[in-house]
Amino acid sequence: MSTKLEKLMFAISLQDGVTGPVGKMQKQLDDLAGHARKSFVQIGTGAAGIWAAGQSMDYMLTPARQMNKALMEVSSLDVEPKALKTLNREALAFSIRFGESASAVASSAYDIQSSIAGLSGDELSRFTVSSNVLAKATKADAATITSYVGTMYGIFKNQANDMGKAKWVEQLTGQTATAVQMFKTTGQEMSSAFTSLGANATAAGIDVAEQMAIMGTLQSTMSGSEAGTKYKAFLSGVGNAQKALGLQFTDSNGHMLGMMDILGKIKGKYGDLSKVDDGDLLKKAFGSDEAVSLIKLLMADTKGLGASIDQLGKVQGMDKATQMASRMVDPFDRASAGVNALLTVIGQALLPSINPLVDGFTDVTATMVRWADMFPNLTRWVGYGIMLILGFGAVLGLASVASGVARISMFGLSTVMGPITGTLGLMRKAWALYSGAQWVANAAMWGFPGTWIVMALVALVAAVGAVIWWWDDLKAAFLDTSWGQAIMGVIDQVAGVFKWYFDMLGRMWGWVLEKVQAVQKFLGMDSGASAEVNAPAMLEAPRSASVPAGGVTQSISNAVSKNSSNSRTIQQVNITTSKPMDAQSMSEMAFMAAG
Repeated sequence: MSTKLEKLMFAISLQDGVTGPVGKMQKQLDDLAGHARKSFVQIGTGAAGIWAAGQSMDYMLTPARQMNKALMEVSSLDVEPKALKTLNREALAFSIRFGESASAVASSAYDIQSSIAGLSGDELSRFTVSSNVLAKATKADAATITSYVGTMYGIFKNQANDMGKAKWVEQLTGQTATAVQMFKTTGQEMSSAFTSLGANATAAGIDVAEQMAIMGTLQSTMSGSEAGTKYKAFLSGVGNAQKALGLQFTDSNGHMLGMMDILGKIKGKYGDLSKVDDGDLLKKAFGSDEAVSLIKLLMADTKGLGASIDQLGKVQGMDKATQMASRMVDPFDRASAGVNALLTVIGQALLPSINPLVDGFTDVTATMVRWADMFPNLTRWVGYGIMLILGFGAVLGLASVASGVARISMFGLSTVMGPITGTLGLMRKAWALYSGAQWVANAAMWGFPGTWIVMALVALVAAVGAVIWWWDDLKAAFLDTSWGQAIMGVIDQVAGVFKWYFDMLGRMWGWVLEKVQAVQKFLGMDSGASAEVNAPAMLEAPRSASVPAGGVTQSISNAVSKNSSNSRTIQQVNITTSKPMDAQSMSEMAFMAAG
């Protein structure tokens, strides 16, 4: 076989030798991995149960905890427990009705209580609910509206105190929602407008309905903050303007007239202000372009402005805001808020019993931290123990991984060696074809005429060997005679011819070998570099021959030359082989004999 095929056979044998130990190792890994898997399943199941229980408890208690946090923030402002209880109830009711977060509603109470001092009883909860309803109705966030309510209370504080804070805030909520609907503005823009205006209009004795109508009308062409700025500029110049224009803008008590009365007087004297000179005169009188711009915008529709003032003045409660907010509620939001409200109530009932346990556990951890600081060596060994447990878990995990990798490796090896085994079968068939080709090469060699010449010479050599073997008997018969000596002379001459002929035979044999090698290459056989591969298959078997130095011919010549008497004795020459002679062996003997 060729060297490559031998290597392949060695690899397959190696696989067979390794599979057994690997299989035992795989079984051990599988056993360890099985125990690890069971342990991990148990640990995972337990951990999952603990995690699920913790998550369930957290889910159930989170709404109540968030609500309690918001209430505790408000309580930090010295709010009475009774007011906190009312706030909690109203916030939950609001969340169910409008689908909003109850804890967010309660948190907004902190800003209200910070900006409006002196709220007592249910005033805080009513302010809080009204503000959040307005935020919902006007598409503003609770923080913006809370700030707006605080600002408006600062502006209309006296009016709010006269009416009652709770009633006032509900009226403000309804008026603001109505203004937003009438003027297509938002709660954010109305807040910006009143923030820019400040208390200037209120100081002049103008009620909230007229202020909202004016700034709402202006917001049809400008932002809320710009509307507040223009209205502020008008109020600042109205005192000087009445002198410059020769018009009276105050009543008998010195209070400024309403916007409709002022616009009526200006329009009665200067018409629609279409003339340039009239505009310049108003600018000079009021002292700013902002004031003139406001007068021109409002004068364009004084009838509409009057209707808006009347409509806003009729609003008494927050019904309009509640109606607008209710139309923006998603039923799914209400359902979610209802579940949270229920969990809040349940959690608030449970927390008083759970909180002491949590506080106790926290105290234990504080004690453990103190002990860890006091006994660092003990802490270190506790850490070692924890690391040992975790490390053992990691080892089991690695064993499971190793088992899986081993299985994959064995599967891959079997997958790879399967095609190799099939390839080996094909190579064996190819080797059979090679043997057949070798037989063809041998047949071709026997059909070559030179082969028969060689075989004839081999036969002649065998005959000479036989003569040498029975030489004593032959000599006794005829060598001592005169004619026998003549024959020996002829034999000496023939021996010289044989020597020459065997030299020529050696050169012919070399030629034959070259042709055989050419046939092997043509059939795709491996010629190799070694002598075993270069020779035909029938020459591969080892040969063992014992031939005297110089060949048979030289031995006969030496034997004859050494015997000078008439009664000559030719030394016996032995040719021995390790196995029976065949045609190939005889060819080899002939070749060596020619040496």
